Amino acid sequence: MIKVTIWNEYIHERELEEIKNVYPEGIHQCIAEFLGKEEDVQVRIATLAMPEHGLTEEVLADTDVLIWWSHARQDEVCDEVVKRVRDHVHMGMGLIALHSAHYSKPMKELLGTSMTLRWHHGDRERVWCAAPAHPIAAGVPAQFEIPQEECYGEYFDIPKPDDVVFIGWFASGEVFRSGVTFTRGLGKIFYFQPGHEEYPVYYQKEIQQIIRNAVHWAKPQIRRVTRLDCPEITRPLESAKSN
Repeated sequence: MIKVTIWNEYIHERELEEIKNVYPEGIHQCIAEFLGKEEDVQVRIATLAMPEHGLTEEVLADTDVLIWWSHARQDEVCDEVVKRVRDHVHMGMGLIALHSAHYSKPMKELLGTSMTLRWHHGDRERVWCAAPAHPIAAGVPAQFEIPQEECYGEYFDIPKPDDVVFIGWFASGEVFRSGVTFTRGLGKIFYFQPGHEEYPVYYQKEIQQIIRNAVHWAKPQIRRVTRLDCPEITRPLESAKSN
């Protein structure tokens, strides 16, 4: 069983009627609904307003893959929780950052760059599969269209990805590394650009397939139960053998 925690600010859907109309129960519930249909996936929800943002030590220790969507209140996420997320990724927890979560505190903490990009509202996007053999691309067509999306454009200030799985082309002419992977410590990270809150992107079958694939890809192969540290070698191995 893959234990997935879906974290969402849950601000836009409560404060803006036009966005509530798209995601009446929140983006997190939309994602939880299609992931919850997987027989081997167990879903938990966490939001910004919960104590410790719903990401206590106990919750993260019981999470195989954390999905993160944020936008309006990036800076309100507690630094202690950010470090907790970072540590659990280092220990093997998977992280999937969606859309504007590129600019979230955990992603900045883990990847170490500004995570800035170019953007504008309202565009048509065509997503191209740049790595068809990658597990995240399984069952995804060579290209598919998103009728309306927020345009993200290069330069995207990220460290060199392990893989560029998807490339987005926008009708305005911009291109973007729309699906990229990283490894930090024992944890796998997937950043996926589509998912602006004004548009019903997470109802689209191709997007749902990619997120399902990413959950299975990001699940821990090795999961530590203690944080990585720097212990002193008090008894060298060869010395111990000779005695």
